[in-house]
Amino acid sequence: MGFLSGRRKRSRLAPELDDQDLGKLLKSLLATTKTGMIATTDLCVAQISRLFDQDRGDWDRRAHRMGVLADYLTETQLSRAWAAREPRNADALALHAWTQVERGRRQGFLEDADATVDLCVRAAETSPDDPTPWVILLAVARLEAWEQSQVFGVWNEVLARDRWNREAYLGMLGYLSPEEAGSRVQVLEFVDSLGLRMPANVPCVATELTAQVNQYHSLMGRGGVEALVARNHWSQPMATQAVDKVAHTWAQPGFLRHARALADLNVLAYALMAADRRREAGAVFEALGGVVTAWPWQADGDPLTEFEQAHRRAAAGM
Repeated sequence: MGFLSGRRKRSRLAPELDDQDLGKLLKSLLATTKTGMIATTDLCVAQISRLFDQDRGDWDRRAHRMGVLADYLTETQLSRAWAAREPRNADALALHAWTQVERGRRQGFLEDADATVDLCVRAAETSPDDPTPWVILLAVARLEAWEQSQVFGVWNEVLARDRWNREAYLGMLGYLSPEEAGSRVQVLEFVDSLGLRMPANVPCVATELTAQVNQYHSLMGRGGVEALVARNHWSQPMATQAVDKVAHTWAQPGFLRHARALADLNVLAYALMAADRRREAGAVFEALGGVVTAWPWQADGDPLTEFEQAHRRAAAGM
């Protein structure tokens, strides 16, 4: 038990996942902004700009970094200050737009949707090859409940620049859900269309499994008898197939190489435990090395607590 308890102590919510440069930047921003000095804006902007200069053309890595930073900066004016200083810098414009979207997600509405759209358009014009402004625009479309023809137009712009963009696929999955603008049938059709042509280790590979976890959460959220029998969801053919397809490959060293691979492994560990496949889950927990994402664990309570309890159960079942 000594080894396992040591692993549990190291379990941590890590939005940067295994991106060490992003993790260092987050720590530096925290330390710098605590001083409360106006001069810190220059330092923070320089640090953020340097990080984005590292990954030119790696759209998957850039989306991960920008999404994490946007969430982190939501309660600050840093992205606004950078965009105001450098109105022709696509990174500054996109980060500010994404920060506005994250704020909108928390509030349930965008403070100024037209201004956020304008930021996306200007970023797209400044950096025509970059899918990120279109990814952010897709998030705006969801918050603003745009018509499906408009949303699919934005989606196609992303795919034209980055065929397997993780954020875009998960964004469309959310948009097509019954909770937003679609239906369960549309979700199934979307997922089915991916299975025909998607390679096994692209950044958006968790789309199908995410759809199954979403469905499971939907059943749990209904309460009553449906919640009591929600666990049966994982014995249904489509759910079983979604798990079977990835259970033995994702945890293999080097198989998943995209920036948010550890987030997808969290989804797999969660699904395997919900399906009571503890032995298989054990290998996934080992691959995670204690890196925890809030979703999907937060659906059942405190994510860190839920992760650690599931890890213990997996170890006991091995």
